[in-house]
Amino acid sequence: MAEDHATVAGALRAAAERLEVTSDTARLDAEVLMAHALGVSRSELLLRHMRDAAPKGFAALLERRAAHEPVAYIVGEQEFYGRSFRVTPDVLIPRADSEATLAAALEGAGARGRVLDLGVGSGALLLSFLAERPGWQGVGIDRSPGALAVARDNAARLDVERRARLLPRDWHVPGWGENLGQFDRVIANPPYVEDAATIAPSVRRYEPAGALFAGPEGLDDYRALIPQLPALLAPAGLAVLEIGAAQADAVSAIARQAGFSAELRRDLADRPRALILRKGVGKGHCDS
Repeated sequence: MAEDHATVAGALRAAAERLEVTSDTARLDAEVLMAHALGVSRSELLLRHMRDAAPKGFAALLERRAAHEPVAYIVGEQEFYGRSFRVTPDVLIPRADSEATLAAALEGAGARGRVLDLGVGSGALLLSFLAERPGWQGVGIDRSPGALAVARDNAARLDVERRARLLPRDWHVPGWGENLGQFDRVIANPPYVEDAATIAPSVRRYEPAGALFAGPEGLDDYRALIPQLPALLAPAGLAVLEIGAAQADAVSAIARQAGFSAELRRDLADRPRALILRKGVGKGHCDS
């Protein structure tokens, strides 16, 4: 058995077994970590390297994952909407669920316009939007200097840095929106997890709490942010807010109080995921 573990194939089998108590995707996690340790893509690993000697650095990576550290932080990147984004513990890890938020923002977006991302994090939403719409200009704000540094790096990697202004702003501070102008699209994936929610150790221990938690109901940031959106939107503009799967009704009610209609979009798992807000109650509805 010791000899088997000395090969990539053997080390992967042992690693997947070890990670079964940590991860629902134990084999995939092991393969991604092994590919990272070898400096190759996962497909190259599976096609060409299974009989190679297991790299010495793999064991340390495996220990980190066994302690619940997210794979994306260990390898330093995560794919989103077909592109690779650098991630660090300063930013939330982009998730496939959020692709529904981006898709909703892209709906009906013409050749040119301005887009604002509130809480830009890694830049996954804003920079993907700009990559998909080369004629658009974007602004992203975040209160975290570390997050802004990651977003700037990703903007350069995706070659959209000339169209993306990334600014230190906090929507809880009066005057944060001054001099930004108005936008055809506003996107936000604000904190929306309840303070006492039961969440995976990999999230609670490692991802930035300030980007996750938003009061006892998970609604504090929506209550602060939504009433400020009308001043940021162009006359025909719209806002797209990511929401928790059980928050559609509550966030829609906050939006209506601020003079918006709300239209729901679901993710690939058919869970409520994003609300499209338009000025003027009655122009849309919240489909559930």
